[in-house]
This record gives sequence, structure tokens and C-alpha cells, in this order.
Amino acid sequence: MKSVQVLRAVLPIIFAVATLGQPVCALAADGEFTVRKSTIVDRKAVFATVESIDSATARTRISGTISSLEVDEGSRVKKGSRLARVVDPKLRLSMQALEARIRSVAAQRDLARTALDRIARLRKSGIASQVRLDQAQTNMDVAEQQLAAMKAEKAVISQRQSEGVVLAPTDGRVLKVHVTQGTNVQPGEVVATLAADAFILRMHLPERHARFIQRGESVSIGGQNLKARSGSIRQVYPEMRQGRVVADVEVDGLGDYFVGERVPVYVAAGSRETFVVPQGFLFERFGVTYVRIKGIGENVVQTGQALEAGTEILSGLRDGDVLQKPEAAK
Repeated sequence: MKSVQVLRAVLPIIFAVATLGQPVCALAADGEFTVRKSTIVDRKAVFATVESIDSATARTRISGTISSLEVDEGSRVKKGSRLARVVDPKLRLSMQALEARIRSVAAQRDLARTALDRIARLRKSGIASQVRLDQAQTNMDVAEQQLAAMKAEKAVISQRQSEGVVLAPTDGRVLKVHVTQGTNVQPGEVVATLAADAFILRMHLPERHARFIQRGESVSIGGQNLKARSGSIRQVYPEMRQGRVVADVEVDGLGDYFVGERVPVYVAAGSRETFVVPQGFLFERFGVTYVRIKGIGENVVQTGQALEAGTEILSGLRDGDVLQKPEAAK
């Protein structure tokens, strides 16, 4: 019911119909208008769904517990912004144990350096042998290597801890958060699904409209957020799905829509001949539309769609009738 109300609300604004070929109605200088048939493009209303061209997932890189969530469904994020944090208590304990070992090996290294300096002085005075000096140098080198290895191991643990931060892989809007705070996760689990900042309207057209749809064709779009905007068909898929043609429409300004929101789209569905009269030659009286025909007088007409060139007349006129503006006739 809501969809029908939206269509009725935007129908007078959006139902723009283009005239094909040369204009066949001429407006005289004295305010007269000669009625001639015009070939117009008939547009039909269908509903399209706002969809993201690309979607991305933010995943965990380490196992642990979700300690904090920074976003919720609908949040806008920038690439690299923080979405959540995973904490592994074992990494913190491993870091503490490794730091204690580093301090111990650093103390051994300092002791080995002191011993090396003392034996080097004794060697210069001839008291210590070269063997003792070489042994002290070896002890010093071993302690240095052990310390370097432990510092490298500490850097690895520190890097793993930093990988607990889950980052946004792209700019966009969060469609769904798959975890809650306190959830235990494993590496590679999806934390959030993001819709990239590139949206299209996806139409599912009846099969009878397939031959009228072409890539690059202009369409009219209406809805609560888009006011009488136009777009173009970006892609027509060659495969029918459940008897329907699928096509994508490219429109600027879809970023403020909800993904999955439906909006009416007006597409070409063939052409037909009709009478189109400028609005200035129509007047109303008690809710009834009239025209003034030269040599005949006032005549009731039935109006149709509101077009760019005027108003469609369904009945009450014949080809060749000459209309006069109400003020001109007076």
C-alpha cells in the first residue's frame, strides 16, 4: 500500500515523456494552437532496489575475545578506521614472560662484557692467555645473539597484539555486525560486512519490457529522497531471472539511501501517438477541463499524463482543431 502511495505522489512530477522526431504541433503568433498527433515515448513505472556495487568484509586476524566494538549497523566508516578490537590474554602473558627473559639475558650480556674487558686488559699485560680472551669474546657474542633473538620474538608478539585491531577495508556503510562484545573468535571470522560507497538501482523488469531496455538509456527516478532526478541504465544482464530482465541504473546521490530501499523508476516501454496541448490552452471549471476550439466554442476534454511539452489529451479533440487561449478568445 505504501508503494502505491509513493507512486501516486511522484507520478505527476516524474512522468516526463520525450517527443520523438520533429514537432507536429505549431503555435501561431496570435495565440492559436493547431492540434496534431505526436509520437511520444510511453514510460512505465517499476520499482528498483538500492544495492551496493561492491561489498567488503572486515575479518579478525588473531584468535581471542572481542573486547570492544566501535561501530553499529548503519555507521559510516573510512578506510582504515577501527571497527573492533580482539584481545588474546595468552599474548599478554607471553609478552610479560619474554620481557623477563630479555632482562635476564641482558644481565648476562653485561656480565660477559665486563669479563671480556677484564681479560682483555690482562692479556695486554701478559697475564691472561689468548684462549681465555677468545672464550670471553665468544661468551659475549652468544649473549648478544640471544638478546637480539629475544627482541625479535618480542616484536613478533607485539605485531600479533596490534593485529587484534579490526580495521575497515574500504570507505562505506556498515550493513551488519556479526559479533558482540565478549564473543570468542578465531582468525578469519567476519566481524562486519560493509557496503562500499558506490550504489546502484537494480531493476527487475517484466519480460515484455526487455526489447525496450538499452544500455545508456535515460530513466526517471522518484521517491522520498530523490526528487525528480534522472539516471541512465548502466548494465542490462543477458540472463532472465524468473521471467524478468535485470538491469542496473546509475544515479548520483544514492549514498543517503538505505541499502535495500525501493524507489520507483520510469522506463521506456514503447511509443504511441497522442494529442499534446500546452497547458496555457487548458482551463478548468468545477473540476472539469475545457478547451476553446476556434469556430466551435468551449469543449470538454479528458486529460492524461503531464508531459514536458504540455498535457496529453485522451478525448475531446480531433486532428486539425485550432485552439484559442481563453484570454485571447475574450
